[in-house]
Amino acid sequence: MNTATATATVASIATAPARRRSAELERLIQQEPGRFRVMTGDRPTGVLHLGHYFGTLHNRVRLQDLGVDVFVIIADYQVLTDRDVAERLTGITEELLLDYLAIGIDPERSTIFNHSAVPALNQLMLPFLSLVSVAELNRNPTVKDEIAHSRQSTVSGLMFTYPVHQAADILFCKGNLVPVGQDQLPHLEVTRTVARRFNERYGAVFPEPDALLSAAPLLLGTDGTKMSKSRANSIALGADADETARLIKGAKTDAERHITYDPEGRPGVSGLVLLAALCLDRDPYAVAEEVGGGGAAALKRTVTEAVNSRMAPIRARRAEYARDMGYVRSVLRAGNERANAVADATLAQVREAMGGL
Repeated sequence: MNTATATATVASIATAPARRRSAELERLIQQEPGRFRVMTGDRPTGVLHLGHYFGTLHNRVRLQDLGVDVFVIIADYQVLTDRDVAERLTGITEELLLDYLAIGIDPERSTIFNHSAVPALNQLMLPFLSLVSVAELNRNPTVKDEIAHSRQSTVSGLMFTYPVHQAADILFCKGNLVPVGQDQLPHLEVTRTVARRFNERYGAVFPEPDALLSAAPLLLGTDGTKMSKSRANSIALGADADETARLIKGAKTDAERHITYDPEGRPGVSGLVLLAALCLDRDPYAVAEEVGGGGAAALKRTVTEAVNSRMAPIRARRAEYARDMGYVRSVLRAGNERANAVADATLAQVREAMGGL
């Protein structure tokens, strides 16, 4: 067994309990969706892309449609965790709102709000920071990874305490379910620790939120690496059909003509196959077999047609909402009002529990 395989095996074993719990939670959601409140969201650092759609966005709509109370945070303050300034916040926030509405997030059933618009949420940071040690934050593997990939020359206090910020985001609304990838489990464990210690020290106020692990496969970008806003290798949800075709045409493949689905051995080709399969709701091995000897050109045609077909209704709704930005902005105002009411009530409980602080 090589080192990479051994590491993957250890990671799989370590997350096995979380995966079992996620499977149990899925059953409970089907039975009693109203007992769950989900907290999820995005940092407004760039436009959302197909990786976001298949990784998290369509799952938010699924949970909403099942009857779960969904809170979606646009985490504008957290832009500063790994960069020196927050740029184009208003414009990117509006792009996110358009994407949310276009994919089916319903503001009558879900709450979309800005981090910076909810002061009481951020006031929870002070008591929460008192509940974790510097050593615990220093051991967090997700923080270490984010520091390693930071755009900043030095580590800011904001980045170092990022897991506690996330705890405030989740607990202000008493979220008890958080959709995450396995790399985010250490962050969520900090939230669970904060909730547990607060309850032990001051009295029961917060739930200990569970992780709902994503089953979505990693979607690669047009260069064969992880699709990312910062790597210029993504297909934006707002891209039109012609831009999508151009981006896919320029995607990285390999010299072998016969198309197969082999994520380890042929990441570029397999990323395209997977994208087509996700858009078509089909098995990637079946898609690869169908393209077969057609080569990269046939594969790219298949992917382009699949993406444009899947995204067509979303693009149409997006364009319709973009014609009424007054309504789009009103969605955020209404979400901010609800989030503030929830945060104010939680902060009042916290102050009472802490003896009036």
